Amino acid sequence: MKQTLPLTRRRMLQLTAPAAFALAAGWNARGVSARASHGAITGEPTAALRGAEVLVQGGNAVDAIVTAALVAAVVSPNNCGIGGYGGHMTLALDGGKRVTSIDFNSTAPAALKADAFLDAAGNVRAEAHDHGWLAAGVPGTLAGLEMALRKFGTRSFREAVAPAIKLAKDGFPVTTGVVAGIRAAQVKLRQDPASARLLLRDGGPPVVGSRFANPELAAMLETLARRNSVDSFYRGDIAQRIAEAFQKNGGLVTTADLAAYRAREVKPLHVKYGGADIFTAPPTAGGLTALETLLVLDALQWSNMLPGNEKTHARVEALRLAWRDRLQLLGDPDKARVPVAKLLSKDYAGELAGQVRAAVRAKKPLDIQIESRAQGGTVHLSCVDASGNLAALTLTHGNSYGACVTVDGLGLTLGHGMSRFEARPGHPNSPGPGKRPLHNMCPTVVLRGGKPVLALGGAGGRKIPNALLDVLLAFVGDRLPLEQASEAPRLNTEGGLDLRIEKRWPAAEVEYLKDLGYKVTIGASARISAVSFDPQTGECSAATRI
Repeated sequence: MKQTLPLTRRRMLQLTAPAAFALAAGWNARGVSARASHGAITGEPTAALRGAEVLVQGGNAVDAIVTAALVAAVVSPNNCGIGGYGGHMTLALDGGKRVTSIDFNSTAPAALKADAFLDAAGNVRAEAHDHGWLAAGVPGTLAGLEMALRKFGTRSFREAVAPAIKLAKDGFPVTTGVVAGIRAAQVKLRQDPASARLLLRDGGPPVVGSRFANPELAAMLETLARRNSVDSFYRGDIAQRIAEAFQKNGGLVTTADLAAYRAREVKPLHVKYGGADIFTAPPTAGGLTALETLLVLDALQWSNMLPGNEKTHARVEALRLAWRDRLQLLGDPDKARVPVAKLLSKDYAGELAGQVRAAVRAKKPLDIQIESRAQGGTVHLSCVDASGNLAALTLTHGNSYGACVTVDGLGLTLGHGMSRFEARPGHPNSPGPGKRPLHNMCPTVVLRGGKPVLALGGAGGRKIPNALLDVLLAFVGDRLPLEQASEAPRLNTEGGLDLRIEKRWPAAEVEYLKDLGYKVTIGASARISAVSFDPQTGECSAATRI
């Protein structure tokens, strides 16, 4: 008679190593990769381990990534949360027969007006836009995760949320990232009594390695688990408590706003490049910028250009044009005219390619004036199961601890999705009732020959779309395996003359860009977490690198 071993945590690690455990253990290293045949998940380390348990137990990629996301929302409270403003997911299922996205971005309350963040003189009230109760909209995270599980998973919400409840109740070791986030935001956190009680318990940040628990959040999640539904978070007793907290503290979200909220299944954006089909979440997600850049580079026949100064200059200018379009033209397509079809058209790519060629010939940057804006936070998870189902999921608070406000009694820190709007009226991404703000998350999947081969996304604010592009160029364009594609050097621009380039970039090209007039600094890119699948062998690979 065959003996079945109990699935202890130690046994799970034996089964999943190295694909999940090695990735988690190497989180603070420069990068780490692994291969396995049973599936793989990568991203926040504790979340990746819990997701790997689900894969070992027979769950599919959606089961695993939703479980992992719920865990990340507890153990990475600086980057995301159960009350985080939301995110996006892109899935490739059934051997590539179904590719879809789920939009669970935050929505603005019905009372939010276009001039909500301006004072009487028409100046931006930066503090109200960045943190506090006005900066928080309807949190979308729970609605999106439950929708994914219900439509494409095999497990119940009760099962998926159990690991997150245990960590919230029993606590987890505080990481350097959690502490650094509290230090960065502690002035704002002190302004909100509930946040101060939760995160500054001894008057300051906790010690790295100490145990942190959130029993109030655990109790709320236990209530949802008993009901096997998140519905009461949006339409019920919990929603009432959230709305009351907004009202008490001068916020705008009401029970009607919460009740009206719905996560949405949406059609991904799709382009062909390098013989592959690339799908990413549509606006208000950020992947359009990377896709537009790919099309411009394709029109330039960039892959056939010889490596060197001109090729790198062309890459920079294509990115700058895409960022110009992003920051001037993009917003919520349901509330503003957003020319998505034009930006991804062959004719427009050819037009922009002509501008890039002219700039390269003239050895001058294009005249584009864009203001850079520091943005951080975010967790990205990528997962593949043994059947080749791919899932890419990004969720966020925004910057560290989001709005820096907490619903007292629920342990629910809220994201600051409203900070992602342009504060002034008249822009496609200006504030407005029911609008979803533009953001940088871009969960993406790639099919080759109609079969899913790659899922990826990033964390790191405005650096995400550019880092995504870098990995796509290497994996799709240069046909490099995932580990090498992840190691390819990266650069970042937000459309202006400021360039951030990794130190491994060829020194001669860096000097050339400086000579052209760019303000070049050496620095880190976004953290990209990706998984790949070989349809021929069934081998799964995973890689994470800053």
